[in-house]
Amino acid sequence: MASKAIYTVIAVVGIAAASGAAWWYQNKPAKPAEGGAAVASASAQPSGASSGSSQGPARPAAVEVARVETMKITDEAQAVGSLRSRQSVVLKPEVSGRVTRLNFRDGEKVRRGQLLVQLDDQLPLAQLQQARAELSIAQANHKRNQELVAQNFISKRSVDESGANLQVAQAKLSLAHATAARLRIVAPFDGVAGIRNVSVGDYLKDGADIVNVEDLDAILVDFRLPERFQTKARRGQTALVELDALPGRTYAAVIQAIDPLVDANGRSIGIRGCIDNRQMELRPGMFARITAVFGERDNARVIPEEAIVPQGTRQFVIRLVDGPDQDTKIAQRIEVKVGVRRPGRVEITEGLQPGETVVTAGQQRIQKDGVPVRVVELSRPPGAAPAGQGAPAAKGISAAVAAPRPGGANPCGASRT
Repeated sequence: MASKAIYTVIAVVGIAAASGAAWWYQNKPAKPAEGGAAVASASAQPSGASSGSSQGPARPAAVEVARVETMKITDEAQAVGSLRSRQSVVLKPEVSGRVTRLNFRDGEKVRRGQLLVQLDDQLPLAQLQQARAELSIAQANHKRNQELVAQNFISKRSVDESGANLQVAQAKLSLAHATAARLRIVAPFDGVAGIRNVSVGDYLKDGADIVNVEDLDAILVDFRLPERFQTKARRGQTALVELDALPGRTYAAVIQAIDPLVDANGRSIGIRGCIDNRQMELRPGMFARITAVFGERDNARVIPEEAIVPQGTRQFVIRLVDGPDQDTKIAQRIEVKVGVRRPGRVEITEGLQPGETVVTAGQQRIQKDGVPVRVVELSRPPGAAPAGQGAPAAKGISAAVAAPRPGGANPCGASRT
């Protein structure tokens, strides 16, 4: 037990001696020569610091900027839809009968009132002749009775009976005419006949499909927009229509009708436009991509999208004004109202004027208003025209609508506003 205590004491003393030696080595006094250099170095360090502090405050924060530009911009919305004929009908017989004549060819133009299909009308024509004969007899009897009653040879009752018989005969003749007319199927409007489903000699039941007739002078385009656009859409506005079947072509559709009912399932409104199609380039059933144009502004103020600094529901930008010298500017944070957004650009409706400068990069370096900043680069937004050239025109009505089509008045019956 005594030996263990001795070993413990020796270990404690050894550890203490080693710790003291290490402390002395780290804090030993320097030699005179080295001490003089250390003192000189220590004295030089404060002198340098004081020299640096005498140079003034730090350099202004570096930022990238862009100018407020003006360009033509359109307020628009995209949708998809389908084309349909202005008027379309599938001709069907009202009565049963056998086809005796087809007075049209598949795919050719037809005129309103033109006889297209004639059903067997031998029996109705015979009934028509019988009705005419009965009418002739009734007219003669009634005229004779009128002459006799004037001479008091017959009673007035006989005249009344002959007059009633005359009316019955006239009604039978009208019925025979109507029965015969129902066997003649005519075109209800000017259009183009489709591909027929019958041939001469076919026996048709009432309601059987014969042929479709399409009015293609004007094509309707039906599409839907979200309900938030219901206050912007108006009759007479223009929608630009592009078709996958006709790449590179753009057509102008005049909005003719807006459905007053909002679809409860998709929360959208139905819109119908009309396209002048007298050149017969469009066909019903085509898939269409529609750009509804609500308005155009030739001098819209736009800035790069990265210049916007949102704070809650408000939008801010940092505008630069002239500083104390040529290389520095003064930063000012101002609230703006934004309008239409485009890829990489945003329209400013309130808060900025054309030609003013806004910060596009480095906003986080500006802690408060009124601080000086240094412009490192005057960036040009993607797609902007070089200096001295006008801004590129946005896709608008003037660039998309072809020259007026020949052939008289616009078949859509509405002018563009």
